Amino acid sequence: MDKLIIYQIFTRLFGNQKTTNIHNGTYAENGAGKFNDINEAALQSIRQFGVSHVWFTGIVEHATQTDYSAFGIKPDDPAVVKGKAGSPYAVKDYYDVDPDLAVDVPNRMAEFEALVHRTHAHGLKVIIDFVPNHVARQYGSDARPTGVVDLGEKDDTSVHFSPNNNFYYLPGETFVSPEAGRSSPNRTPIHEYPAKVTGSGSITAQPDINDWYETVKLNYGFNVFDGSRQFDPIPDTWHKMLDILLFWSAKGIDGFRCDMAHMVPVAFWHWAIGRVKRQYPRLIFIAEIYDPSLYRSFIFEGGFDYLYDKVGLYDSLRRLMEGHGSCYELTRVWQQESGDFAQHMLRFLETHDEQRIASRFFANDPWAAVPAMTLAATMHTGPTLLYFGQEVGVRAEGSEGFSGDDGRTTIFDYWGLPEWQGWLNGGRYDGAGLTDDQRNLRAFYQRLNHLVNGSDAIQNGYFYDLQYVNDNGQSAGYDAHQIYSYLRFTDRQKLLIVCNFSQHQTYETTIAIPEAAFDAMGLNSSRTLRLSDIFLTDIQFEAIGRRGIPLELPPRSVRVLEIKL
Repeated sequence: MDKLIIYQIFTRLFGNQKTTNIHNGTYAENGAGKFNDINEAALQSIRQFGVSHVWFTGIVEHATQTDYSAFGIKPDDPAVVKGKAGSPYAVKDYYDVDPDLAVDVPNRMAEFEALVHRTHAHGLKVIIDFVPNHVARQYGSDARPTGVVDLGEKDDTSVHFSPNNNFYYLPGETFVSPEAGRSSPNRTPIHEYPAKVTGSGSITAQPDINDWYETVKLNYGFNVFDGSRQFDPIPDTWHKMLDILLFWSAKGIDGFRCDMAHMVPVAFWHWAIGRVKRQYPRLIFIAEIYDPSLYRSFIFEGGFDYLYDKVGLYDSLRRLMEGHGSCYELTRVWQQESGDFAQHMLRFLETHDEQRIASRFFANDPWAAVPAMTLAATMHTGPTLLYFGQEVGVRAEGSEGFSGDDGRTTIFDYWGLPEWQGWLNGGRYDGAGLTDDQRNLRAFYQRLNHLVNGSDAIQNGYFYDLQYVNDNGQSAGYDAHQIYSYLRFTDRQKLLIVCNFSQHQTYETTIAIPEAAFDAMGLNSSRTLRLSDIFLTDIQFEAIGRRGIPLELPPRSVRVLEIKL
């Protein structure tokens, strides 16, 4: 079944009960959530919410300004760390977990393993990040298994490129951080000579302040200097990264969300995913990808189970939620971009990279998500994702430190989420401190999850777009820029789903269903149909199929009508 419901937890923030929230505050001042904070109550609430998979974000050890040298962890130069906590995508040791997340730092891996076991015990599956394109500037594994050669340990640094090197080099040049003045007198300043190519692919020893200057790019046999590639024999980095995937797979995790997957050659993914799945056939791979021209190759050649539907459905839904989009874009997405492999597309409205729906930078109202999230979850059979806090309207207001006032929940800083505390409620995860509006919002998301889980048509059914028989005045009162209607059906269940994206307009219209759709559903259009809303209202009525389905659609409303004879 592809209809997964994934719940993304930013682990450092999820269980943090401190809301001191000092700008650019330290770990001691602002605190951090732990593996152990994701307790039985938390996991039970997530399971009851209707979730199938939990994506624990920021698990692997990354560069940080917090000093853990007392535990044998080499400190990082602040000049190459973004924020006091650091970016979870500047991995410092692929074979270790973030010490911030442990109650007992020396036993941090055991605490993570206990979380995996605890999560499985609640009937949930575990996804973690795999960050294959780049590592922290001061990468060095002190937890790697005996016999494992570290990244770059045997590189020939006298050449720009070699397929046997793990990094790319700029011989004769020394790296200069744009934040060089931030080096701490208590830390050994970074001395990178020769300079390495930056994680974004920037070929310069002096990357810009807006670049990924805290990271360096890994070499998969693609020559960034001239565009050539050397994949035979298999480059050394391929073997090292496969070993890392197998290391985490052996921990019992159920999937990898692969960061910036499109920046790594598809040939590597084909080689590596195939080998991982020989040992762990049920393990899933999700690609963060932003180039629609690569979608097909990353699924059918690379072997990915699911791809981000960001440049496509997310962007189209966002424009509609903000009041300047058109539902014609939704038809374009399935017709021209991903319709014939929609079961592989992961749909979402929030992640750690995106702005919060409730923020003033996006919709400024969490309820704007109602039609968009319903459509994202029900349009096709592929998976959906919710980001923790989305369901209670987290706004992400203000500047946390390195992360500015941009409507995103920080991934760089130590922080506590005020709107989240009402659900967290001192570690009870019972929502006792939520406002009535937050409770109602969360109830919407929970009902949507349960709708998806309980509907044969949504999980397994065919999709039929109804725009073409209702637009251009064919159906009175039907605004095809603001209304989107479609069918989802199997032999066992037939659904008509209608979404009104307008912020202010109520529409009275009749939804036409073509004869071909009735034939596909095995229904006689001349018969009287019984329709009942199985989602947000208790509307029940009858209509003769060929005469259309009369509906009143308030602003930002949805109807999920089950059709029966």
